[in-house]
Amino acid sequence: MAERAVDVVVIGAGIIGLGIAWTAARSGRTVTVLDPAPATGATYAAAGMLAPVSELHYQEEDLLELTLASAALYPAFVESLGVAAADAGYRTTRTITVGADAADRRSLADLREAQLRHGLAVEPLTIRAARAHEPLLSPQLSSAFNTPQDHQVDPRLLAHRLESAIGQAAAANHWTHDAFLRQNAAGLVHENPADASSRVVGVTLADGSTVTAGEVIVANGLAAARLGGLPDWLALPLRPVYGEILRLRVPEHLRPLLTATIRGLVRGLPVYLVPRSDGTVVLGATQREDGSAAVSAGGVHQLLRDAQVLVPAVAELELIEVTARARPGTPDNAPLLGRVARGPGRAAGDIPGLVIATGFFRHGVLLTPIAAEHCLHLLDGTADARWARFLPDRFSAHPVPAAQPEGVRP
Repeated sequence: MAERAVDVVVIGAGIIGLGIAWTAARSGRTVTVLDPAPATGATYAAAGMLAPVSELHYQEEDLLELTLASAALYPAFVESLGVAAADAGYRTTRTITVGADAADRRSLADLREAQLRHGLAVEPLTIRAARAHEPLLSPQLSSAFNTPQDHQVDPRLLAHRLESAIGQAAAANHWTHDAFLRQNAAGLVHENPADASSRVVGVTLADGSTVTAGEVIVANGLAAARLGGLPDWLALPLRPVYGEILRLRVPEHLRPLLTATIRGLVRGLPVYLVPRSDGTVVLGATQREDGSAAVSAGGVHQLLRDAQVLVPAVAELELIEVTARARPGTPDNAPLLGRVARGPGRAAGDIPGLVIATGFFRHGVLLTPIAAEHCLHLLDGTADARWARFLPDRFSAHPVPAAQPEGVRP
């Protein structure tokens, strides 16, 4: 079998893996991305809300610093692709959050108090003012809040631009290897095949061939935990969280249906509508952990019913796509991001050549720039200590503290 050698192998070509691969390529490294079907998993379904303020959840406050930092990186990240922001699907439109009834109003008011405690900008709006911004909002809403800091990106378009940029880097730098291999990774290759804590020096592919690399970044979502060659002691507790996402086409006489992203509560259930520049609207999202990848009729009904409470004209749109995908969740809903300690009974330090970047749950699109930047800093040995709280071995039984600064452990 042919053997290939590169500086960095990225396993997984979702939005996270593509962002990491592009950032590594921009640093002058040679890269190969492994994925049989790039950007067809959770990335394909995602709505692309860049909403660190609106996505603040109780008991997930540790994520806020990471999400805010990533949102701040987005303009430069998109600019690095060499296309206009609109051509990468990036739009700095506002987010308006609305409630349907009195209980929803109280819930959103409580959330705003938490947001304000963290110094976040959330402005109350009268329903009249909200409808001045978005005339097709229902006049029967109970409350409205403006979040100017929360924006959006089209993940499908951004993924396409990232793939193209990686291909262009390969051509411009005369890479002699394939930038993309449409195969699954079977396992890690270690310097000492009998020791899963030894240096990672490459990846074996499903066809039995090998790609050797100075660094391997595991960014293949739920499949990361099933990758061969990981240490037996390492726990990557990923769970599939499924959800339905709908796409609807707005008829010409209703355009623009919306200019802002609308997030709402309807009888306590969350729903959102994200307008796209092509005259479509993304409507989502249910959340279930029933193990079924099938589209649920009940989930579709719930989304359409609740969206019409907020924007009655939704009833006039054309339903053009229904998608269900699994997002990789973790016990604390925070990512598994960083290097891995050598493990129990080993000398202090990280496993050389291995980085893990998975478990991004509902924040994958938002966290792409910071995940890419952090992985680059790990490759350079200059990692930011703030993100040590997201180390991928934090759920394992006895991770051994590593020497700083490479892994930057607390």
